[in-house]
Amino acid sequence: MKIVIAPDSFKGSLSAVEAADAIAKGIRKALPDAEAICLPVADGGEGTMETLVTATGGEVRKVLATGPLGNGVEAEYGVLGDGKTCVIEMATASGLARIPEGKLSPLKATTYGTGELIKHALDAGYTSFILAIGGSATNDAGAGMLQALGAKLLDKEGKDIGFGGGQLDRVAKIDLDRFDKRIAKSSFLIASDVQNPLVGQEGASHIFGPQKGAGEREVLLLDRNLTHWADVVEKTVGIRLHDQPGAGAAGGIGGAFQAFFPGEMKRGIDVVLEYSGLRDYLVDADLVITGEGKVDHQTSSGKTPLGVAQAAYEQDVPTIIIAGSIGDGVEVLYEYGVLSIHSLMKEPLPLEEVMEKASELLEFSAEQVARTHFYHIKQGGPSYAD
Repeated sequence: MKIVIAPDSFKGSLSAVEAADAIAKGIRKALPDAEAICLPVADGGEGTMETLVTATGGEVRKVLATGPLGNGVEAEYGVLGDGKTCVIEMATASGLARIPEGKLSPLKATTYGTGELIKHALDAGYTSFILAIGGSATNDAGAGMLQALGAKLLDKEGKDIGFGGGQLDRVAKIDLDRFDKRIAKSSFLIASDVQNPLVGQEGASHIFGPQKGAGEREVLLLDRNLTHWADVVEKTVGIRLHDQPGAGAAGGIGGAFQAFFPGEMKRGIDVVLEYSGLRDYLVDADLVITGEGKVDHQTSSGKTPLGVAQAAYEQDVPTIIIAGSIGDGVEVLYEYGVLSIHSLMKEPLPLEEVMEKASELLEFSAEQVARTHFYHIKQGGPSYAD
């Protein structure tokens, strides 16, 4: 009996690694002789670096970097097991979790720290990069990242502008003379599900600005500033980011990668599945168990459970999802080979208690899922392929 365990994190409760361990414990209670393969995954957001490093037997390197509000933070980047590929998770230096509660500042937040992580990795000799750009606290269109890598963003008087999206209306010239030359000789794979353009009603500021603390007036100001920035970028490198799909990802850093870096953008879960080797582990598997904190209509837009289920479906392996909570619109997941979806809660509990007991509840749920599913198979129920 071979069971592949491939959950995402249960945000606020368990990392993907911890979730996989809890599921494995539950399975072993029900099926002591089963081969339970833990392969924690992510969709390009927070946890992607840990997932890929763990899956490939890589390592994590800690460095000092600039946080989103200009303070020093201890950030990190990963090196995959091949010893050649560097994975940088934007959130470790420039993420929402780096800002104390009540201190969000979308006009000032900078991606400078993300640029520093890239520079650290370049200095260490790496030329192959995976960038996971979910969970950002920034709305500066990647300007801070460019500054950290040597680009000069100058105003009409030839002076450097400051940090944050609130400064972008001052940019008159992007001077790339000192922009790190090693970037052009490297490759960058950007893991992102976001297809929003840089500006407009569906752009970075209007759609994602509020979750980073922007009020109505700040959203309008940021959108105007990013429009001005896009105008200057177009004059500088000839690439129009205004309505470019994906340019609005992570406060517009997606656009900076499109304009100034060699590489491509892919759906986050696809990047993780490719580098983690999940499809190889699915060969001859009897069941896949995946999950995340909440499963609802958004899951079908490319989040972890969908990506795992799609990969399993290609090899005629059934998928069962265990979630912290289940919202509306999950029915579409059944079209991608999902057999059933289960919630952690075995009794009415306050959310805080569910989060505290997440590991215990996940272990219990996995045990019940395994007992039910494989009892059905033993009794001669129809197989998945049938």
